[in-house]
Amino acid sequence: MPSPTPLPPRAVGPAERTLIDTALSFRGTAYRNGGSDPKGFDCSGFTQWVYSRHGVAIPREVEEQFKVGKKIKLDDLKPGDLVFFHTVSRGASHVGIFVADDQFVHAPSSKGVVRVESINSSYWSPRFVGARRVQPAAQTPLAVVRRRPSAGESTVASATAAASGAPGSRAGD
Repeated sequence: MPSPTPLPPRAVGPAERTLIDTALSFRGTAYRNGGSDPKGFDCSGFTQWVYSRHGVAIPREVEEQFKVGKKIKLDDLKPGDLVFFHTVSRGASHVGIFVADDQFVHAPSSKGVVRVESINSSYWSPRFVGARRVQPAAQTPLAVVRRRPSAGESTVASATAAASGAPGSRAGD
């Protein structure tokens, strides 16, 4: 039976809410080893894809994602934080996105689809190794958006296109 859809607390800001909505919209998407797009995701491909839809570039591999952002304690998790587990090797080898309460969304290889699970389950709780908070794009200065204007295009139009993920912008890469 699928996990119920948890609702993030009301204190969640719009950037985090949108990121969670994006992540949850991929529930049921097939697991694919090495996958990094909606045709199929592995765990780090999933987190990278979701964050990229919001203008935040994070590394592709779990071990590298574990090094970005601010270290967060389990008790201080907020929706949108990356949560890390050891599964196949020592240290961080699996990643998901914290949703709310004790729920996280991820692309596990077992059962083969993106889904929501409890961080406190008998499987995940003893495997938790840490969490990181990566700043959502809405809280990042516009200057981090890097796209060169096309011939005849203003820099404002270029920045707007990049922030929206328009074709040719880096936010959508």
